[in-house]
Amino acid sequence: MENNSQIVFVLHGLNQSLLNRQVSFGLALTAYLFTLFVNLTLIGTVLLEKTHLHQPMYFFLCNLCINGICGASSFYPKLLHDLLADAHVVSYAGCVAQMFVGYSYIFCEFTSLTVMAYDRYVAICSPLRYQELMTLQKVALLLLLTWTFSLLETAVGLVLVLQLPLCGNRISKMFCTNWELVKLACQPASYDDVYSFLITVLHLSQAALIVVSYAQLIRTASRSRSDRRKFLQTCVPHLAALLVFTGSLLFDGAFSRYGGTSIEMLQNALAAEFLVVPPALNPIIYGMNLKEVRSRIYFRFTTRPKLSM
Repeated sequence: MENNSQIVFVLHGLNQSLLNRQVSFGLALTAYLFTLFVNLTLIGTVLLEKTHLHQPMYFFLCNLCINGICGASSFYPKLLHDLLADAHVVSYAGCVAQMFVGYSYIFCEFTSLTVMAYDRYVAICSPLRYQELMTLQKVALLLLLTWTFSLLETAVGLVLVLQLPLCGNRISKMFCTNWELVKLACQPASYDDVYSFLITVLHLSQAALIVVSYAQLIRTASRSRSDRRKFLQTCVPHLAALLVFTGSLLFDGAFSRYGGTSIEMLQNALAAEFLVVPPALNPIIYGMNLKEVRSRIYFRFTTRPKLSM
């Protein structure tokens, strides 16, 4: 195929009966609305509670929720459309757009969790200097760098993929990924392989940095009861979010490359896990475990507005 822009990809991840697709539509719509609700609830609570929640940790948490909404929105709308459509196709431009939003979400999630680990490290290991080190200007700079690097990583990767001439249009998943397009390439994608390796090393380094910081946090938190309580309330949710996200990506990578077609339905479900589970669970993990967030959400939902006479 000479002109990639004219390609219409056929998605083969939804080969189900009509009844199963109707049930799946209801479940997917419920999951998407639930994901939007929990994330927007947490974001709204943090933004409205200027007195209690306008602190660096909660700003980073809002950023994580915004990124989760982006990740979920790169997957659910197209899925819901395909569940009601007879033909499961996507244009070349639509495929590229979905990949851009999806990979931006992945890279931003890793970088956001790294920044949050740094914030917790400073809060527990240098509590007297926390306000000095984590100013609003520093928080804004960290958020800016998080999104800048994530978007840059994604843009470079997509540029490399866009250079590949494609000799097919069959995508075995429910959504577009870099690996699915590389498999359709007419020639070996050597540059893309090198870049993927560098990106993997970079984010494994981020994961290693988080592990090292947690080792130091555990050692510091063991010195006093207040530090242990702070570690359990703020660091355990962060660690849980990291494990959920990393585990989801490992499932996707393993099943994309080594999964068999005999369990195609399970393979597609696990492949989409990193776009479904973390965005829905992160607000719950933090909202349930952080007393300040939980109490302010409860206050917002239980307090009735006063009527003026």
